[in-house]
Amino acid sequence: MTETTNSLPGGTLPGGTYRLGDREVPRVGFGAMQLPGKGVFGPPRDHDEAIAVLRTAVELGIRHIDTADFYGPHVSNELIREALAPYPDDLVIVTKVGSRRDDRGAWIPRREPEDLQAQVHDNLRTLGVDVLDVVNVRVGGGDDAHSAVPGSIAPEVEAVAELQQQGLVRHVGVSTVDAQQVAEARSITEIVEVQNFYNLANRGDDDLIRRLADDGIAYVPYFPLGGFSPLQSGTLDAVAARVGATPMQVAQAWLLQRSPNLLLIPGTSSVAHLRENVAGAGLVLPADAVAELDAIA
Repeated sequence: MTETTNSLPGGTLPGGTYRLGDREVPRVGFGAMQLPGKGVFGPPRDHDEAIAVLRTAVELGIRHIDTADFYGPHVSNELIREALAPYPDDLVIVTKVGSRRDDRGAWIPRREPEDLQAQVHDNLRTLGVDVLDVVNVRVGGGDDAHSAVPGSIAPEVEAVAELQQQGLVRHVGVSTVDAQQVAEARSITEIVEVQNFYNLANRGDDDLIRRLADDGIAYVPYFPLGGFSPLQSGTLDAVAARVGATPMQVAQAWLLQRSPNLLLIPGTSSVAHLRENVAGAGLVLPADAVAELDAIA
C-alpha cells in the first residue's frame, strides 16, 4: 500500500493481535463482502451507511480489511478508497484474485495467469494504491464454492509471485485450498495467510490450522456462522443464551479461542452490527461452553 503519514484514531480491540505479513494486526478484522448490493453485486443499498461502516471500523481499532475487486464488481474497493484514503499506515488491506463477474452478477472462475495478473492491476486501480499489502490467490470452487479442487496451483501462485517480485504485491496468501496446495504454494513464495471455509460445524482444516500456527502463518476463516443444521444451531443458540451473547458473538469467540493464528473478518453493512461484532471479541467462553460447542462437529 502507498505509504502515507496519515493515521486515524483507533481503539484497542479485544482478542489480541497476530502477525500478518510485515505488520501486527488485531485478530478481529472486517470483511467487505457485504458492502455491495444484494448478491455482492451492484451499489450498496445505503451508500452513506457503507461509508460509515468502514470509517467506524477503523475508529474502533480494526486494522485488517478483506476485500476483492470482484465484489460489486469494483464496489467494495471503491467504497474503501472513498472512506479511508489516504490510508492509515498501519492498515492492512487484503484482496483476492481468481474470479470475475458477468453482467448478471454470476461468479466466473478466472485463474489463467494472465487474467490473475490483470486482476491484481484492477485491485491496484480501484483501491488507489501502488502496492497491494496481501493478495490471496483463490483457487478452489468446483461444484462446492467453499471446497478446494485437488491439483497443482503452481501456475496461479507463480503469476502473483511474479508481480510480488516486481514490487506490486507485498505478500501472497492462498484461499480455498487443501494442505497439499498450501505446501506447494509455500515452495514457490512465502505464504502469509490461508483463507478457507471453517466454522464450528465445518472443521476439516483442524490439522492444517495447527500446522500453520506452528509456522506462524495466519488462518482466516470465512463464513464463520454458516453451515449449521437446525440441531446444531439450537446448540449454538443455547450456549449464546446461557452466556448472554448473540450466536454470532459466540461463534466468533469460539474461533478466537480455537487457535492464536485465527484472524476473523466478519462482515456487515450496518454500523450497529459492526459494533456488536467488535464487542463480541471480548467474550471469553467458559470451558463447559467450549466443550459443548466442540461437540457440534
